[in-house]
Amino acid sequence: MKKVLIYDTTLRDGAQGEGISFSVEDKLKIAKRLDDLGIHYIEGGWPGSNPKDILFFKRAKNLRLRNAKIVPFGSTRYKGKGASSDPNLNAIVKLGPEASCIFGKSWGLHVKYALRTTLAENLKMIFDSVKYLKAKGLEVIYDAEHFFDGYIEDRFYAMETLRQAANAGANNITLCDTNGGMMPHQVETIVKEVKKEIRIPLGIHTHNDSEMAVANSVIAVKAGCVLVQGTINGYGERCGNANLCSIIPNLKLKLGINCVSDKRLESLTEVSRYVSEIANMIPQENQPYVGNSAFAHKGGVHVSAVAKRTKTYEHVAPESVGNRRRILVSELSGRSSMLSKAKEFKIDFREKSEEVKELLQKVKQMESRGYQFEGADGSFELLMKKTIGKHKTFFDLEGFRVIVEKDEKGRLRSEATIKVMVGGKEEHTASEGDGPVNALDNALRKALERFYPELKSMSLTDFKVRVIDAAQGTAAKVRVLIESRDEKDEWGTVGVSENIIEASWQALVDSIEYKLLKQKR
Repeated sequence: MKKVLIYDTTLRDGAQGEGISFSVEDKLKIAKRLDDLGIHYIEGGWPGSNPKDILFFKRAKNLRLRNAKIVPFGSTRYKGKGASSDPNLNAIVKLGPEASCIFGKSWGLHVKYALRTTLAENLKMIFDSVKYLKAKGLEVIYDAEHFFDGYIEDRFYAMETLRQAANAGANNITLCDTNGGMMPHQVETIVKEVKKEIRIPLGIHTHNDSEMAVANSVIAVKAGCVLVQGTINGYGERCGNANLCSIIPNLKLKLGINCVSDKRLESLTEVSRYVSEIANMIPQENQPYVGNSAFAHKGGVHVSAVAKRTKTYEHVAPESVGNRRRILVSELSGRSSMLSKAKEFKIDFREKSEEVKELLQKVKQMESRGYQFEGADGSFELLMKKTIGKHKTFFDLEGFRVIVEKDEKGRLRSEATIKVMVGGKEEHTASEGDGPVNALDNALRKALERFYPELKSMSLTDFKVRVIDAAQGTAAKVRVLIESRDEKDEWGTVGVSENIIEASWQALVDSIEYKLLKQKR
């Protein structure tokens, strides 16, 4: 089986993505997860550019990694100066790493306008820099920046830059589509041509400006590259880098290429979501393999087929990448969707029962009024139990009031009072909150926790509001989706009304009732 090495640059190139800024602690945490995934090289940053990266490399020595080499990044020496006195190169050497990565120019355009030097001097810069790092005992990965653009403009010169790196002893030469504009057929042709002349192992580094980064990386491997550079979730400058969360399973599951073990591949989804959390980036729901919607089935025909044979609408097993199958309920659902969800909830539904028919009708009617159950499994399970008579009412609302006030200093204050009946006992409480919904949630919990102490273990994690039929102006309905969790599970609930507080109340009640019913299972 062919082996390909995975080179992760999330901590350097990924950090150049808009809205991303990693602390040293962030980078250390991510590095540990990447090592657990089986990544071979982790590019930690550019020590010659900022003190934070230097601190990361110093602290990374204590990580006790089992698989990965931590790699410092840098550039070729300055023009007109010796490699031994170059501050960027010496910043790398000073760290004492096993491996290093430096980039140099392959495109005459960059040599002339970015470096403002001659083509001949650029060749010397490449040779001297690689040779100097090799003389210090380092493994050297040479990134040929803008190689494909340079090759198309001047094949002879672009190839000569690679020869200089090879002659100086580079361990790997990585061909970079830095502008991200290449098409797969171009990458394939050029990699094959390079491989005929350069005997050093080749790598590939692509950007996603034309939505081809993953495709270009995969085709480069097919053409002979044995190292792939990319980032988790495709984070990176402009449109991002090649997404390792797609590349790794494509290589492993589609091409049978050894890059990470089967067991480690099962942690891919977890790593993807962990990095997005640390980066404070919203996960892309429809991201292949690891997205929350990657194996979500909504149409009744799809659900029916998947229930019979998963391969009908799943190209790989969700478990192979650590993801899971999800059955979505909507106005598009059929009996198969209902029965699948019933099985998931451990509710006994007969296929042709009147309850299934009734439930289908309820769902379609409710979604026509603005309800959406795709992200509200908690509300749907409650609806299902109500339909078959297995729902229990834990409390009755006597009334509530929510007040929002602004003081003379412009500060907002929210307060909610609520009166509920629990088992014939009246409870009347009040509470403040950061907003009206938070205040209402606090007041309801305060009223109920005396009767149901298990509610102390649950919390609201997200609150989303969407206006339905905005053309109706102030009379438009709003849909509120609430996500909750406890020490074991997470669930979503939904409410719809022309009044945002009422819609929120519906979702809050469902969230609490779901928690209490769950405890009784």
